[in-house]
Amino acid sequence: MSRVRPAAGGGRAVEVDPERLTGWFSRFAGRHGGVTTTSVSPHEWVATAADGTTASVITAFGEFTRTAQRQDAGLVLEPLLSNALAPRRLGLLLVRLGGHGVGVTVNGRVLESTTDSHQVHGRSKAGGWSQQRFARRREGQARVALRAAADDAARFLVPRLGELDAVVLGGDRQALDALRADRRLAAVFALASPRVLDVPDPRRAVLDEAALRARAVEIVVRPPAAALLPDAADLAGLADPTTVATGRAAPASSPSLPSSPSSDRTTPTDRDQPDRLPENS
Repeated sequence: MSRVRPAAGGGRAVEVDPERLTGWFSRFAGRHGGVTTTSVSPHEWVATAADGTTASVITAFGEFTRTAQRQDAGLVLEPLLSNALAPRRLGLLLVRLGGHGVGVTVNGRVLESTTDSHQVHGRSKAGGWSQQRFARRREGQARVALRAAADDAARFLVPRLGELDAVVLGGDRQALDALRADRRLAAVFALASPRVLDVPDPRRAVLDEAALRARAVEIVVRPPAAALLPDAADLAGLADPTTVATGRAAPASSPSLPSSPSSDRTTPTDRDQPDRLPENS
C-alpha cells in the first residue's frame, strides 16, 4: 500500500513504486474525469485532470526531458516511467541522534551496509543545576553520536561515490545539517537527492525499507485551485469574516442554544480522500 502524508502547500504526497505507476494513474484518471493535459519540463511532470485536480512529480534523479517545457493532450506517462524505472545504484545516509545507517542499494535491495546505535538521553524537566548538568551531558552524547555517524559516512560512502548515481538522505534534518559541516562529507551531500526520508532510528530493517522508498516516486496530489479559495461573495466582503477564515458560517449568538460539539463535523467524501493504491494492488 502507498505511503501517504500531508504535502506542504496543501494536498497529499503519495509514495508509489515505479512498477505501480501505470495502474495508479489509471485509477487517478478514473476518479477525476480523465486526464486532460500532461506538462513536462526537465525537473517536473504534471498531470491535470478534467476536474482541475493535479498530480505532480519533482524528479529525484536525473531529468524527465532534455528539452524545454512542453504540454501534451491526455495522459503521457512515458517520460515519468523512463525516469522512474531506470536502474540506479544509490547510497543511503540515515541519521538520527539515536543511531545511523549507511548503505549501498540497487533497485531497492541493500547490497552492503553498516549501522550503529547511540544513547542520547531525552530532555529533563527538572530545573536549576540538575537541568544544566543534564543538558551538558545530553549535548556531549549528541556530539559523540553525530561524530560516529560522520566517521562511518566518510569511511563507507566517500570511497564509493564514484560508482553511485545519487545519495538518498533520511532521518532528522538537524542531525543531517550538522553532518553537512563536516568537510569530509562535502562530496556526499553534493550528490544527495533533495528529498529527505522520514525514518525512525536506523536499524537494518529500517535501512531495508529506506532502500525501497528511495526508488519510489513521490506524487503530490492537489485539488482544484478554486476549492482552496473563498467564493466571490466572500472576496467582496459580503460574508461574515468567520466564514471567510474557516469556510463555515459563524455559530448563532443566542445564549439559550449552545452549539453542539458535533455540529461542525463534516463527512468526507471519496473525492476528499488522498489518491492511494488498494491494499491488494
